[in-house]
Amino acid sequence: MYDAVIIGAGVTGAAAARELSRLQAKVCVLEKGEDVCVGTSKANSAIIHAGYDPVPGTLMAKLNIEGNEMMDKLCADLDIPFQRNGALIVCTDPAEEGKLDTLLQRGIENGVKGLRIVKGEELREMEPNLSDDVTAALYAPTSGIICPFELTCGMAENACENGVQFFFDQKVSGIIHDQDGLYHVKAGDKEYVTRAVINAAGVYADEIHNMVSSEKITIRPRRGEYCLYDKELGDHVTHTIFQLPTDKGKGVLVTPTVHGNMLAGPTSDFITDKDDTSTTAEGIAEVLSKECISVKPLSGRKIITSFAGLRAHGDKGDFIIGEAEDAPLFYDLAGIESPGLTSSPAIGKMAAEWAEKALGLKRKEDFREKRKGIPHFAELSFEERQKLIREDPLYGQIVCRCETVTEGEIVNAIRRPLGARSLDGVKRRTRAGMGRCQAGFCSPKVIDIIHRETGLPYEKITKCGGDSVIVLQHTKEQAEDAGEEKA
Repeated sequence: MYDAVIIGAGVTGAAAARELSRLQAKVCVLEKGEDVCVGTSKANSAIIHAGYDPVPGTLMAKLNIEGNEMMDKLCADLDIPFQRNGALIVCTDPAEEGKLDTLLQRGIENGVKGLRIVKGEELREMEPNLSDDVTAALYAPTSGIICPFELTCGMAENACENGVQFFFDQKVSGIIHDQDGLYHVKAGDKEYVTRAVINAAGVYADEIHNMVSSEKITIRPRRGEYCLYDKELGDHVTHTIFQLPTDKGKGVLVTPTVHGNMLAGPTSDFITDKDDTSTTAEGIAEVLSKECISVKPLSGRKIITSFAGLRAHGDKGDFIIGEAEDAPLFYDLAGIESPGLTSSPAIGKMAAEWAEKALGLKRKEDFREKRKGIPHFAELSFEERQKLIREDPLYGQIVCRCETVTEGEIVNAIRRPLGARSLDGVKRRTRAGMGRCQAGFCSPKVIDIIHRETGLPYEKITKCGGDSVIVLQHTKEQAEDAGEEKA
């Protein structure tokens, strides 16, 4: 019996879990994947938006501003990298500069601080590598960049440390609301009984909602493809460079990442398959073509990987947040597309305030707000590295050469709350495998460490859960099987 069951362990579900862990309540999170941050939250622009774009008066506008303002303290408390590098929304046609003024006024109405129009020499001093066609830009100094993996993992770990239970590989297949007012959530081969349900299921939030409510909603997945550039190009721009928004979103951006790469994208295409995160030749060509509108060309030979993410586009034109009309104590956090990453802390707070009131819960006096992240060896000074190696010699063993990730970091990622159990789980927490060779060198060693630390058989260790096994069988067994077939 739970006070609340949260469905989905992406950034929204993790934020809700952390905020609910402040309450005297029994809470669990059900996730259909093998880890936190395996859906929309793992593949996005990693931008903390200033808030100039959402329509005033919408939840998007309100929660964008609130989430942005919460981010400094949240990241300090959870030991998450975050930089307010500022954003420039560029215009390449003098006839359209009035659109920048419209965005400026909208941002002011939303409560965004420090917005102003910049042109000429000042603009070129701010970003020398802007396209020659850029004539003016809206400067948004409160915009920032973050690591979405560490944000999601950090909030989830902190929630776990404060008593929230997480259950993985638990795909919800049915929900029954009984005559006593309790919800019976069927997931995997188990049933979870709860007073309240919080639906944070991303692109599947409509399917979860429609299990219990006659007031149907629709979520359409919108795929966005990205190109990630080598750190050699990491200083091509220092601000996040946006193009003027359209009905498809904020267009193809170019931005530095908190780890020193350069990121360009996304495209924007509605698709029908909610699991289709494939990249396409057409999509990558579109990114390469459109990034040149706002910045001087980046070398395509320096792309180290491409990827695609799905945005959960709701049918209401806004976030869908609130209690379902005909399903009491069923609370939707649905349609959370951009600026969803930015808004997530505020969305989690909103969900917790609802639960506190609706369920009559009290606040904890012993809530632990701080969380210590994994020390990133690559970012430490020589003295800090020496100290860390003296404390744990495993930090002296480099496993991922591209990102300078040590065995100590990987072991830490596995042993900590909600520890990694897959190669991608290790990668999200430590960056092992995110560099130039894209895990070509370090994967065998990471598999060995996962096997040693967890006891999982080699044949059960996956890239990203499910059927994504890497080792099929021992080579000796393979040779014996081949011999039997020949005989």
